[in-house]
Amino acid sequence: MIGVSVSTVVLDKRETQIRSMFNNIAPSYDLLNHLLSCNVDHYWRWQTTRMVPPVVAATQPGRSRDSARQIAPILDLCTGTGDLALAYHRAAKGLVPIVGADFCHEMLVRAEAKVRRRKVERIRFLEADAQHLPFASDMFQITTVAFGLRNVTDTDKGIAEMVRVTQPGGRIAILEFSQPRGWLMGPMYRFYFRHVLPRVGQMISRSKDNAYRYLPESVMQFPDGEALAERMRGHGLMDVTWHPMTFGIATLYVGTKRASSV
Repeated sequence: MIGVSVSTVVLDKRETQIRSMFNNIAPSYDLLNHLLSCNVDHYWRWQTTRMVPPVVAATQPGRSRDSARQIAPILDLCTGTGDLALAYHRAAKGLVPIVGADFCHEMLVRAEAKVRRRKVERIRFLEADAQHLPFASDMFQITTVAFGLRNVTDTDKGIAEMVRVTQPGGRIAILEFSQPRGWLMGPMYRFYFRHVLPRVGQMISRSKDNAYRYLPESVMQFPDGEALAERMRGHGLMDVTWHPMTFGIATLYVGTKRASSV
């Protein structure tokens, strides 16, 4: 059944532990992301920007044409080194302001360096916890998170904050690892994820926290497919859909915040 895991490993998802783990692997994070996904992670982010495209006109979801004065920004939570924020910058042709938020300082250092190298001006990064966002309600046209929601200590708090800061009529996009099913792909994936990925990741990252052993366990224990979609509906999101990618290795979940009745 989708969303059910047989793993009995207890994950340490305290904020201090997660922050320390990702700060420590920040220097090798991009290299390992691309290497261990065979560079398919670029495609997943590109597909996200196509399936949940930015609104570049002045009229935003939930706002009348007369009241719209400026283009609402996009928020990328758990932005890491900023790859999805940059993908949205390209999709919007630089016309939409983008905010990338993460609570791991070392990740943001690398995200800032990326933006400077590319001379991008409409992306800004700030250090913030996804469970307690320092933004006003109804602020963003799209709120995204890529491969980060499962690392948030309280998943429901993370989703609730995403909903809160999104404009009425705006969309929430969650890109996350999932578990392929099937007699061939399922066992192949689990073997790679449990035996190959941790060894390669540990060898290159030299993680003191065994981050690349945490990764497969966090995926196996996180709800996916209809289970996560139902969680999103529980926070009031409408028209929630989910779209498996690359045999179900990753899945994009999309929901719409209920439009204001005023």
